[in-house]
Amino acid sequence: MRIAVVGAGIGGSALALSLHAAGFDEVDVYEAAAEVRELGVGINVLPHAARELTELGLADELDAVAVRTAQLSYHNRFGQQLWIEPRGIEAGYRWPQWSIHRGHLLGVLFGAVRERLGDARIHLGRRLGPDDLDSIDADVVVGCDGVHSALRHLVVPGEGAPLWNGVTMWRGVTITEPFLDGRRMVMAGRLSRRVIVYPLRNLPDGRQLINWVVAVRTADGRPMPKQDWSAETDPREALAEADGIELDFLDLHRLIGECESVLKYPMADREPIPTWRAGRVTLLGDAAHPMQPNGSNGAAQAILDARVLARELVRHARTGASLDALDAYERERIPATTAVVLSNRKAGPERILDVVADRSAERFSRLEDVVSTDELTAIVDDYQRAAGFDPDVLNGRESLSAQLDV
Repeated sequence: MRIAVVGAGIGGSALALSLHAAGFDEVDVYEAAAEVRELGVGINVLPHAARELTELGLADELDAVAVRTAQLSYHNRFGQQLWIEPRGIEAGYRWPQWSIHRGHLLGVLFGAVRERLGDARIHLGRRLGPDDLDSIDADVVVGCDGVHSALRHLVVPGEGAPLWNGVTMWRGVTITEPFLDGRRMVMAGRLSRRVIVYPLRNLPDGRQLINWVVAVRTADGRPMPKQDWSAETDPREALAEADGIELDFLDLHRLIGECESVLKYPMADREPIPTWRAGRVTLLGDAAHPMQPNGSNGAAQAILDARVLARELVRHARTGASLDALDAYERERIPATTAVVLSNRKAGPERILDVVADRSAERFSRLEDVVSTDELTAIVDDYQRAAGFDPDVLNGRESLSAQLDV
């Protein structure tokens, strides 16, 4: 079976590696950029995706360039703690949660693609849109070409721009001293004005690369503003937006002010769609189900897509029904990813921030007078079930790995 992977980002690279591990030897990767660069800011690889990357043999390399997040805590704008929970191994998973620079994650993934598939199978500077597919020899084409996917137009012609929720994000990474135990993710404020901070990498001199986000509702939503995912701005703009949020364990003013490159872009997604397939073409990752970053689940869902699609292609290769594999793939993944997209629109577990802020605009004396532990626990548990990373379910399910019959 000949398979074309269109896009060499996180989802496309994970798919190429999964197909190679399954025994497919006619896999070609097409990437529009002339080189794959390690760009971006911080993301999280949650345990359900960490399991898949571990099974692909990448755990040691990821450990070398990431932080194993141990805790997540939510705080109000005064820095008072609302909720804290263990994450990754500490939460009972058999696999970690990796907080990592997007570029470093892509570096590990794409480096493995080059090593395992070979450069002859990688075609850089090759943009493939709907009108270009006749030029490639493939039984299956997988669009892994991101939120502005050209191949998605085959499935949803005339769809238009992504949908903005009115929130603008200022994002950056800063090298500085660790805060708390050096393995904590922190969210503070309320949904209309919040700060997210977490470490990405331990450096030899004892400092860390720390990711920060200032997310502010700046408008009501539609229409979408001009979009540029690499638009840089002055750190003072982000500092002004974070004004009023205090953390006694971290100097936010210094963290943001010392950042060398601050990016600014809207928080957006697209409407879930009932099918990802058009003939021999299917979609994966942000091309299929772009989602708001609440819950830190976008990269994880793309990796899960890749693993399930590779498994279904193996299963159906035995009968020669490659297109049936695409149907089986979307029957499993569309309901799962739709649930995450819709939950993220409600802010996922981060709505804890608003539950407390709506009931207590000032400092509280006792959190239990504002909200019960049971109510907060229910919010977190509901999201874990929707997102597919309940620890008991993940630890107990069978592997997604599959192998072609030899």
